[in-house]
Amino acid sequence: MNKCTKMNLAIVIGFVVGANSVSAARIDMTAVLPDAQPGQCFAKVVVPPKFRTEKRQITVREASEKIEIIPAKYAMVREKILVKPASTKIVSIPTSYDKIKTKIEISPTRIYWATSLNKNARMARPSLLKAVAADVNLDATRPGACFYEHYTASKFKTEMQEIETGEASEKIEIIPAKYEWTTKRVLVSEASTKVVQVPATYEKIKERILIEPARTMWKQGNGLIEKIDNATGDIMCMVEVPAKYKTITKRVLKTAARTKTIDIDAKYKMVKVRQKISEAQEIKTPISRKLTKVSRRVKIADAHYFWLPKGESDRNSRTRTGTKICKRKVAAKYKTLVKRVIKNAASTKTIDISAKYKTIKVRKMVQAPREVRSIIPAKVETVTKRIQIGSERLEWRRVLCETNTSKDIVLRIQKALKRKGFNPGVVDGILGKATLHAIGEYQSRNGIERGGLTLATLKRLGIEY
Repeated sequence: MNKCTKMNLAIVIGFVVGANSVSAARIDMTAVLPDAQPGQCFAKVVVPPKFRTEKRQITVREASEKIEIIPAKYAMVREKILVKPASTKIVSIPTSYDKIKTKIEISPTRIYWATSLNKNARMARPSLLKAVAADVNLDATRPGACFYEHYTASKFKTEMQEIETGEASEKIEIIPAKYEWTTKRVLVSEASTKVVQVPATYEKIKERILIEPARTMWKQGNGLIEKIDNATGDIMCMVEVPAKYKTITKRVLKTAARTKTIDIDAKYKMVKVRQKISEAQEIKTPISRKLTKVSRRVKIADAHYFWLPKGESDRNSRTRTGTKICKRKVAAKYKTLVKRVIKNAASTKTIDISAKYKTIKVRKMVQAPREVRSIIPAKVETVTKRIQIGSERLEWRRVLCETNTSKDIVLRIQKALKRKGFNPGVVDGILGKATLHAIGEYQSRNGIERGGLTLATLKRLGIEY
């Protein structure tokens, strides 16, 4: 039987591809085990997602305009000049308001059936309204009307009736049979035969039987290569399972079970027996039926519930039950609000201010201020983005296991990793933690499936296997 190593090797390294990187859900394609030959090992590995690289131009600064102000130039001269030109002054006139009263509805009119016309009366239950509707048109009733429940008891009358208190029957008189005693030879046990069972005899023999034929099967392994952080942790190996036998002690029939017949003679006995000399008789005498007159109370009218309006109910107050319903109308509620409205909108008025002159030494502008505008072009940068075009998935891949991993292979793996710039630790042919991390880092950086020391990894490292 071949042993397989449970190869739990995977280092998950996240790729940062910028703000627009895609994180797709991992697809599991390992529901069905692959076809394999005995001795081959397969691990559930993580096949990394596929990406494509594209370049895009992004405007990092839009085009704009720069404005430079060149101030005015002045000179001092003595002349009669206007020191304060005629002007106008704009005065603000504030808004004036009026107050008006507005009436708003805060609670609508409600009409409903209640247990009374009182303010705090409870609403009538639907089952009660259903009962009233049999006698009253509720929809046509005006608010303020009340209806009362009345009850009339069942009505009965008394009448005489003949009741059968005894059915017609008959009386039976038994005259017993007559017997006498005599001595008689009687058979107490007939002649018969008795069948006796002779049991079977057995002997014990030993026999080797096949209880499970030889077969091949997938088996999870464990052994040389241990699991490290973030590995998938699954490995399956095709192994040969030999046939199983069991030696049993078997009891076999030596002589079969049989029977033999034994004759048994009849038995007789002299006994005193009682013989019948006359049969029993019955004498039947008829008995007439018995009638009794009784006074019986018979219902002629059922009890009845009905509803009457207030006036009619007052005239029949003795039959009231005390239950009533009234149609209440609750008037709408209003609230008066004081609203401030604009009477005169805010405005301005212009006041003329006369010019002032004086002969003084004044500062005179010889060149007016001006502005110089210049265009600042947009700034564009080219950025490279990685876009995911295929999701990460789980698949079965052939991996190294205990039967096909040797010190020589591990040495070659360590040397190849070191040549490619990955640190496997001491190059000693032992698949230790440093070597496993170096393999995981190499797989992640080169887009190789992760989760086991796969044959694809060996091929990429240039190691023939």
